[in-house]
Amino acid sequence: NVPKTANVKITIYDVAGREVKTILNEQRFAALEDFVDFDASNFASGVYFYSMQADGDFIESKKMVLVK
Repeated sequence: NVPKTANVKITIYDVAGREVKTILNEQRFAALEDFVDFDASNFASGVYFYSMQADGDFIESKKMVLVK
């Protein structure tokens, strides 16, 4: 969720910190309302991180675990 309507960028990184996919690139999202589908069928099981940036003043990074 983003705290206000903003242009959002979401990037996925592998455990080594390499960028593996950009899901959104400056797409407009309403505050607390939108969802993003992420197709991980081409990814191996493991630990990944995502970084979500909204208009440069909101940045959030979290870990996610992909289990197939």
